[in-house]
Amino acid sequence: MDRHFDFVVVGRGMMGAAAARHLTKTGASVALVGRGEPADWKNHDGVFSSHYDSGRITRTIDQNPDWALLANRSIARYRDIEAESGITFYGETGCLITGAAGGDFLNNVESVARRYALDAPLFDRAALRSRFPWFDLPETSAGVFEATNAGYVDPRKLVSAQVVCMEKAGGVSILDDAVSVTDAGGRGSVSLKSGATVTAGRVLVATGGFSRAPGLLPKVPALVVKARTVVLAQLTPAQAEAYRDMPSWIDESTDPADHFYFLPPIVYPDGQTYLKIGGDPTEVEIEDEQAVRDWFRGEGRPEAIVHLKHLLARAIPDLDPVRLISIPCITTYTPHGYPYAGFVESDRVALLTGGNGAAAKSSDEIGRIGADLVIRGRLDEPDYATDFAVHFR
Repeated sequence: MDRHFDFVVVGRGMMGAAAARHLTKTGASVALVGRGEPADWKNHDGVFSSHYDSGRITRTIDQNPDWALLANRSIARYRDIEAESGITFYGETGCLITGAAGGDFLNNVESVARRYALDAPLFDRAALRSRFPWFDLPETSAGVFEATNAGYVDPRKLVSAQVVCMEKAGGVSILDDAVSVTDAGGRGSVSLKSGATVTAGRVLVATGGFSRAPGLLPKVPALVVKARTVVLAQLTPAQAEAYRDMPSWIDESTDPADHFYFLPPIVYPDGQTYLKIGGDPTEVEIEDEQAVRDWFRGEGRPEAIVHLKHLLARAIPDLDPVRLISIPCITTYTPHGYPYAGFVESDRVALLTGGNGAAAKSSDEIGRIGADLVIRGRLDEPDYATDFAVHFR
């Protein structure tokens, strides 16, 4: 039997789960559509999501004021979400951003830190060596360190926490894939892979790189999807203890091709502790939806794996990991570099997508913006310079 709700959110990822939680807080009837992470990636016949990971950097310090504000507002709600859900997903280890001393990159980061009155001092090379003895940096480097309200989130657990909060407030999870979302005579209609249909006053689609899927939306959004590779370094228990005070770290000290981000020791679902490094310099776009699925079933690009292993060995010279493994990921980009939050064709179907490689930490605020959009029927976000406008092909 078909079911009707005030709102349906399509996409059980970081933005979609957050939006669903915010919508249920209003007392509305809400359904969240999506199957979640597959148990068997190799044989999975549905969509994937890049939040199938256990570590993403979170911090307010940023070059861009809008992205800083998205993150800052999300971080301020982490502990409440943890308390309500009973799921711990936030590690407040601090975040270090390094770059060329006196360069525009660090100057912009410092400017944003001042704008939001953050406790994020600038460290010169000597201070970096003293405070972070594990890391090896060029003599020309300096760094901004945000010690509190920064570190990492476990995106799997954050999504689980959002879903628990949504369901506690009366929201309904529909573990199925959406095939198409349309305006059907004054209501939004979602056709499911099972053959069923759910309808709502408004539908919010938050399906990441799969938002371009043929037939999903009345119009195809302009998105660029890029294949990315990350590397995990497994630690012994002794190494995990020795490195436990490491912060998250973003480095832009040298050639742009060597820029990377780094996550401190985190326990993954297999019970092992890993460091994570990302910063795949390859620009490999994936246009076809099937190619995106195939990418997720693989182990990443060999060239990227070699590059990241080299960067990890250079950044932490004393590291001797148990093993190194690679994981595939995708990043979804919009033309303006901010998330999309807008209606697709009518005021019944809206789109919320486009993480641009920076959305995990900010997903709760992005979800709030999407929820507010479908509640009001228009976007009203005066605190942001961007308009979050959706562009189409």
